[in-house]
Amino acid sequence: MSAGEEKDLAPFAALWAAPASPPRWVIWHPDADTMVFDTESNVPVDVDDASLDEVLRRMREAGAPESADYPGRACG
Repeated sequence: MSAGEEKDLAPFAALWAAPASPPRWVIWHPDADTMVFDTESNVPVDVDDASLDEVLRRMREAGAPESADYPGRACG
C-alpha cells in the first residue's frame, strides 16, 4: 500500500483498533451489502467505496465482530 493510500485511510484508523466490549464498530451484512456500523451513533459509517475493502480487511484482522443481524438499538 502506498503512502497516499495510507493517508486516505487515516480517517478510518479507529475502526480497526482492538474492539472494546461492547464493540463500537461492527461489520454488518444487511442483504447483499457489507458495511461498517457505529453502535454508539446507531448509524452506518460512511466509508467510501475505494477504501471499504481495505477498511473491512483491517477490521477483520483486529477481530471486529461481524453479523447479518441488525447491530444497533431500536430507533425512536
